[in-house]
Amino acid sequence: MLSVHLLALQGAAVPPKHHAALAAFGKGAQTDARVELPNKLFQFCVEQPELRREFFMGKRFLLGMLVVTLTVIVCGAVEGGSLSKQKSLRMNSLRKQAIKSIRSEDGDIIDCVSIYDQPAFDHPALWNHTIQLAPTYDPTIDEHSKKATAEREGKEEKNSMVVKQTWRKSGSCPEGTIPIRRIRKHVLLKAESVERYGRKKPMFSQENAQLPITRSSHTLLTNRSKAFLLTAGNNYNAAKGDIKVCNPRVEFDDEYSTSQVALLTGPYYNFEAIESGWAVNPGVYGDRQTRLFVYWTADASQKTGCFDLTCPGFVQTSNEIALGSAIYPISTPNGLPYEIIMFLFRDFKTDNWWVQYGESINIGYWPPELFGALSHTAETVQWGGEVYSTKIGRPPHTRTAMGSGRFPDFISGTSGWVKRMRVRDNSMVLMFPGWVEHYSDEYDCYDVDFIRDYLDDPELYYGGPGKNPRCP
Repeated sequence: MLSVHLLALQGAAVPPKHHAALAAFGKGAQTDARVELPNKLFQFCVEQPELRREFFMGKRFLLGMLVVTLTVIVCGAVEGGSLSKQKSLRMNSLRKQAIKSIRSEDGDIIDCVSIYDQPAFDHPALWNHTIQLAPTYDPTIDEHSKKATAEREGKEEKNSMVVKQTWRKSGSCPEGTIPIRRIRKHVLLKAESVERYGRKKPMFSQENAQLPITRSSHTLLTNRSKAFLLTAGNNYNAAKGDIKVCNPRVEFDDEYSTSQVALLTGPYYNFEAIESGWAVNPGVYGDRQTRLFVYWTADASQKTGCFDLTCPGFVQTSNEIALGSAIYPISTPNGLPYEIIMFLFRDFKTDNWWVQYGESINIGYWPPELFGALSHTAETVQWGGEVYSTKIGRPPHTRTAMGSGRFPDFISGTSGWVKRMRVRDNSMVLMFPGWVEHYSDEYDCYDVDFIRDYLDDPELYYGGPGKNPRCP
């Protein structure tokens, strides 16, 4: 189709092989034309307005009204915003040229992409960004962290306790590349909005945004249910936690369940945040496996932010971790508890917010250019779980679970938990915070229990099944 159009513009004869196509357009085969149009013709319509204007002014055309009709059909469809074409372009923007591709046993395809060709640098604020390959200091060198690490290493640990990523069974990415989980076409096709794919729904309604800020503002969440421990009142530049790995039930494809460490700042209706942990999120990942994730937003997920590398922003430096990839083993009620250790910290020299996995692997960072106040400090730290569903807050409640799907249970330890929680504030010491508060939006559906008595290191237990006799 493109060659027909351009040959007509140049005043050339149309090759016989295109006669059928022209005849089809002459008969009004508009629907098929929209489906079969290649990307180059789409780009012609959108990206070369001067040629299009020249064409409509009557210059260099040979096919008269027939080709005019073709152009109107094509360009009108494109500029009108054909959803399938938008999704095709989004797919192309998300898929970078791979140096190597790895097919995982769970169906994922991991593309090893040059570290300099990753999605982050499609962000206008990062076009001239210089990659920081490693933090400028070791964030775990303070005495409190040394003591915790020594105690941990002094315990007898089994290899089976180590959580790994499934794709690593099938290969690895070479130095100088980063592993990017390939987004499947059927997942993007199911997305409610191309622009919002990979981004959470806003947490607060416009009506709630008009209400005054109070300490109970988090009760105004829209379609969210949280159970968490929080600390506030200082300027925080690091947060850490050991999160039990579970695989909670997620009832519908547009729902999700996550467990994470998060740092936040700003008003409740327009906050900035960074998070990391594990998620079961069919809408983003296309299945119900438990996956490692990072997330960011600069405006309470209204127009910015996303999971992993599904939008420009997070700069990855590690060739060992594929964000969004499945992790294993998973904790079971009668089996061993498995955990991931997530550490988010700010580099004081660059203001980059780094994500460290397992106390040794620096996955990458969020540059300060993405944020406002959060580029310098966080006001709040949260540990715990979150469930998203449109069936929250009214019956029938969703059956999507949080944590392990069981209510907090310190004795048996079968619920979700976060241990070795740490923050670093202006004291520059990594430690358990002096003031904390635990909270649940729906304690009959998902509850939280904070245990500090009789323990050297306080622990958080949380979770629940969602719908149950107490939560109809």
